[in-house]
Amino acid sequence: MSSQTAIDSPSLSETVANLSTLDERLRWLASWTIHHANNQRQHRDGLKVGGHQASCASISTIMAALYFHALRPNDKVAVKPHAGPVLHAIHYLLGQQSLDQLQRFRGFGGAQSYPSRTKDVIPVDFSTGSVGLGVAITAFASLVQDYLIAHGQLAEADAGRMIALMGDAELDEGNIYECLIEAYKHQIRNCWWIVDYNRQSLDHTTADRMFNRFDDIFATCGWRVLTLKYGKLQRDAFARPGGKVLKEWIDNCPNVDFAALTYQGGAAWRERLQSDIGEKLDITELLAGYDDDALAAMMTNLGGHCVETILEAFEQAADDRPTMFIAYTIKGNGLPFAGHKDNHAGLMNARQIETLRDSLGIAEGEEWAPFSGMGDNRAAKLRAFIETSPIARMKAEPAADRIAVPDRLKAPEGSEQSTQAAFGRILLDLSKSRHPLADRIVTTSPDVTVSTNLGAFVNQRGLFRRQEFEDVFAGAKIPSAQKWAAHRAGQHIELGIAENNLFLMLAALGLSAPLFGSRLLPIGTVYDPFIARGLDALNYGCYQDARFLLVATPSGLTLGPEGGAHQSINAPLIGMGQPGLTYFEPAYADELAIFMHWAFDHMQADQGGSVYLRLTTRAIPQIPREGDAWEGDALKGGYWLKRPSQGAAAAIVFTGAIAPEVLSAYESLVDDLPGLGVLNVTSPDLLHRGWSASQASRWRGTPTASHADVLLSALSPDAGLVTIIDGSPSALSWLGGVRGMRVSALGTDRFGQTGDLADLYREYRLDADAIVEAVAALLLED
Repeated sequence: MSSQTAIDSPSLSETVANLSTLDERLRWLASWTIHHANNQRQHRDGLKVGGHQASCASISTIMAALYFHALRPNDKVAVKPHAGPVLHAIHYLLGQQSLDQLQRFRGFGGAQSYPSRTKDVIPVDFSTGSVGLGVAITAFASLVQDYLIAHGQLAEADAGRMIALMGDAELDEGNIYECLIEAYKHQIRNCWWIVDYNRQSLDHTTADRMFNRFDDIFATCGWRVLTLKYGKLQRDAFARPGGKVLKEWIDNCPNVDFAALTYQGGAAWRERLQSDIGEKLDITELLAGYDDDALAAMMTNLGGHCVETILEAFEQAADDRPTMFIAYTIKGNGLPFAGHKDNHAGLMNARQIETLRDSLGIAEGEEWAPFSGMGDNRAAKLRAFIETSPIARMKAEPAADRIAVPDRLKAPEGSEQSTQAAFGRILLDLSKSRHPLADRIVTTSPDVTVSTNLGAFVNQRGLFRRQEFEDVFAGAKIPSAQKWAAHRAGQHIELGIAENNLFLMLAALGLSAPLFGSRLLPIGTVYDPFIARGLDALNYGCYQDARFLLVATPSGLTLGPEGGAHQSINAPLIGMGQPGLTYFEPAYADELAIFMHWAFDHMQADQGGSVYLRLTTRAIPQIPREGDAWEGDALKGGYWLKRPSQGAAAAIVFTGAIAPEVLSAYESLVDDLPGLGVLNVTSPDLLHRGWSASQASRWRGTPTASHADVLLSALSPDAGLVTIIDGSPSALSWLGGVRGMRVSALGTDRFGQTGDLADLYREYRLDADAIVEAVAALLLED
């Protein structure tokens, strides 16, 4: 450090003073933002706007110390959902958030309720809102950072800390512990979890018993645990005669009692302490040294509200070891309802917010002014402190280069193929190629790598481990199809059986471009029925525009002998209903090849997203093609496998593995119905999305025909459609609404059972006979 820098740097006391002032200002701005949204803005619908003034107040000191002192240029932070207004206040003071956005907090187009990468205008590293997920993703982001460093795509010197600011109630979320196990296995580093331990949630005050075990849990998993329980005022009191007894009383005080006394104030503290320990030597004298206000201030001076204590803790964690900070705080600290058990969603009334404003010296009408109520000198010093703080020098999110995609991906050869096996072969061919795309692919799977056909890719590219280890079976010359060496150049991240971890891993990998400036193309495989086990995390990844390819296989009743627990029903509806995710369900290997090619482009497009491929283990006869004209329609969601005659009275519409039954039924019917068509819906999602957009275009006065409308226009206006999918029939039955056609919808809408395909298809009406009967019934209706 140069002598000039040393002279210009503020002293510790100046830093503490500035951060304490910032804490006060952030708490005010967050409270006023919420108050304005609820009480001063017009409410046309009569609904409560809400906000969490108490939750903001409990963490404002921590956020002031972190953002304006401890953050390094490459650190990334996930802010607990209910502290969103504090984050907006931070960027408002930095000049990166507008007054208009704050005044429209929780209003249309304004600052979002919870930090959002895609909806907020301020820099947001990780979206939060679904509690627990914003915490866990930081561990996976640290793993992604190590992956990039190991692969030479990020310099070690540019590594940042992945930081989660979390409410203590988030530790009730099971995904936290699933993540913790995976983090331990992968030896993550550069990760901080800071717990705002205010001991109050929406419904209750946190029980003491469990929280006393969290430090053991984290320490067992290799984390450093730092507990910030006592602030400087308390530690000074403990050093005085009687202080040891006072400390013991605080340590043994139940959370609910501490909260109630905080709300009641200094006189209540004095009465309780005098009653419980007043007979102890020196206690009366110790208490006599404080008036009621000073006593309340000392008793509530917890570590999470003491700037000096927080800075000391941050300094202790200057290395790369993962660290959990348990910062004791008070819900609503500094606000009139501090400690009250109902303050979670409580709001200050007009008199209370005015009293708070007056106590800060802020004049009426100056509530939004960043430095109102301060003298010119104090405001100037604080402004200079902010402008030279680490966050003011934070870099904008880097722009990642696009990864080239081959002109085509070759479909595997073979007269009979399953889409799952074809996926494995396409990926294997890529892994053997020298194309740049192959080097940026990262695969991951929750302990189903082999059974989802990723094994060959892993054989070629290896497992990723920061510390290499040998394949013991290979070393002992024991035959095995899996030759999985683990090393820093490996491109498969092995996960345990936890689908939540899979989707959080995919989300972190899929954010590598904006977070770290280096693009990865992640592919995750999972059994189709178990998408639902990680659905919240999948939604979370899509919400923040993470880009990945999800391959879910095997699917539907077609899995056969595995039974109902392994047979998916509503997965197509998940694919259709999930924003940010495009769902395809190919029947044939060549369809899969073009969808994978499209996916690698779509994952990198400015207006792109993630992709879901629903595959099957069933090998079916492949069909000859006459040219590639069908591909354009397939990428729009569907194409005519058997083109109908103009004005045909009926068509069979299908998706996926059920193709052989459809073609068998077609052969049985075509002589009697020579104009019969067969429509292969490759993406119910895209087809429905296009139809919805077409409907909306009519309302805007610029009508456009959807692809579904164009396809079905070949049929008679009163034609009948038999739709069939190995999944929920409603994934296709909506097609009748496109042109007002009658529909007989076949599919699975009840839990399956074990059996071979002949028995299962017959029982659940997915066989050729069911299709023939459905067509006949439609025509007989005439």
